Amino acid sequence: MSHFEMYLDAMNEVGASTLKINNFISLIESGSSVNISLNEIDSNDAIKEFVGHTFSIIETQKPHIIAASFTFGREDVIPDMFLGIIEKSRIKGNHYNKLKYYLERHIELDGDEHGPLAHEMVIGLCKNDPIKWEEVIKVSKNALNERILLWDFINLCIKDKNGSINKIENPRFANA
Repeated sequence: MSHFEMYLDAMNEVGASTLKINNFISLIESGSSVNISLNEIDSNDAIKEFVGHTFSIIETQKPHIIAASFTFGREDVIPDMFLGIIEKSRIKGNHYNKLKYYLERHIELDGDEHGPLAHEMVIGLCKNDPIKWEEVIKVSKNALNERILLWDFINLCIKDKNGSINKIENPRFANA
């Protein structure tokens, strides 16, 4: 089972809807662009921005830029973030085995294998090129900022007891 399939399985276990992501996949498989698909499923602005940023990085077709965004916007931050989720869920007494396995698997792979390999990849791609290293720093900061904004938005959604995301005051998410 792929990580994505594990993720969907965990979402089902906790009662989260997979309707939008499944519709998104179907649209992509039928040839729709990412942006059109995101609009078609009525995705909110925070998610559109995060996914749009990710694909704008891919579209640079610069391996060191893509590697830096992946390494410092994902591989470096996810293990600690997921550890926090597991710890908080233990405190609250939730026992979602599939979600826990998914998170622990990410922690293990990203922390022990993918993270160090990703660092080596960035070093190998940039070598002693100061321009590439400058680009790596810039794209890494942007990737982290985009991840923070996405997770802040998700946090606001979780805290919103009424399910009315439009009440969120942050102007960046006004159309969410």
